[in-house]
Amino acid sequence: MPSMSMSVQSLRRVIPLFVGALMTIAAPDASFAQDPFTEFFGGLFGGPPHRSSGHRGEPRVRRIMPHRENRAPTYWHGQTDNPRRAAKHTDGATPDQSQSAAVTQPAFFVLTMGDTLGLLLADGLKEGFSDRPDVAILRKGRESSGLVRDDFFDWPKAAKEIAADAQKIDVAVVMLGSNDRQAIQQGQESYEPLSPRWREIYAARVDAVIAAFKEKNIPVIWVGLPVMKNERLSADMAQLNEIFKARAARADVPYVDLWDALTDEHGQYSAFGPDINGQIVKLRSADGVHFTEAGARSVAHFVEGEIKKYYDAYRRQQQAPVAGAPAASPSEASKAATAPQQPVASAPANGQPIIFRSPVGGPSTAPTLPERPAVGPSQQLTGGGTATELARKTTAGKAADAPEQALARHVFVEGGDQSPRNNRADDYSWRPPTNPVSEPR
Repeated sequence: MPSMSMSVQSLRRVIPLFVGALMTIAAPDASFAQDPFTEFFGGLFGGPPHRSSGHRGEPRVRRIMPHRENRAPTYWHGQTDNPRRAAKHTDGATPDQSQSAAVTQPAFFVLTMGDTLGLLLADGLKEGFSDRPDVAILRKGRESSGLVRDDFFDWPKAAKEIAADAQKIDVAVVMLGSNDRQAIQQGQESYEPLSPRWREIYAARVDAVIAAFKEKNIPVIWVGLPVMKNERLSADMAQLNEIFKARAARADVPYVDLWDALTDEHGQYSAFGPDINGQIVKLRSADGVHFTEAGARSVAHFVEGEIKKYYDAYRRQQQAPVAGAPAASPSEASKAATAPQQPVASAPANGQPIIFRSPVGGPSTAPTLPERPAVGPSQQLTGGGTATELARKTTAGKAADAPEQALARHVFVEGGDQSPRNNRADDYSWRPPTNPVSEPR
């Protein structure tokens, strides 16, 4: 017991001295002075830890992740946000895509105007023509607008201003009417939706929108309204489509009917349907009126067909020879003017050879074949009068037939019989005779 108590007391005396020795060690930097035990035990097990040469507070260097297949490494993300790098791509060596985008400028402009459905249609058209950099979609629209509340937004007036603007427009696509189940206020009078007077005023406003573009020789495509989830709303939209279709036919402008494209096999509203790839996806939003992103792309697919007709006509016009193109030389023009332009002669009735009229060298006689001899034995293809001698006709008007020809004519033309020949299929002499009939005794 005394020896144990002495060892405990000695340890108590050594521990303060050991701690004091640690405190008197040369002062480390600020990052390690806060944790002396870490430095001590780190020195015991492998030396002091590596001290960073940077200042406190600087971000650590981001570790570069390896490439994954053909994708860019992760540290490339966000480099396009660097203004210096963006300026380098703009001024110096630009990528191929930026070069092609800079070279190809929009030349064919499609105006899409309307309410919210028209704006969604514009988004679908923009995606549909994304592979054609020379086509630009001009998105003009106003949410909650229509042809009834001209005090909120006057579309006939806006159409005139858009058509008269300096912005080039090659074709105008209009989609309106989803917000027009309202009474039309004209002066002190108010007309109920779809009443006879309401229809007259509404049709006149449709005509005004179409006329605003036709006065500037801008083609118009009117897009009908789709089927709606609410049956009463859907019935009213169908009546509005009748007005749109009738006025478009009167103005001789294309009308795109979307009704059947967004219904099921029974002709009823369906929120789901095939997209442009044939996959069944959700085409309508939860309110049963608007389109989803896939629905807007699907609706735009039906409108693209009419737009491409005007686009193809524009391309043909651009590829046609212009007035300032180099023409043919005067000598070539004079030769073409003086060359005989005669039609090819038809075959004469008397068997004479055909005379071909060349547009350059004048008439020329086609090579003729020798007179075809009558059917007979093999003849010599070359020689003076062999062919004509074999084709010489008899006084009776028939060619002199060889024995083989006479037999063929007798059997296959006149339908006669030929005498049997030994050892042939019709020679029955080889067969044994039948049992002779016994004579009566």
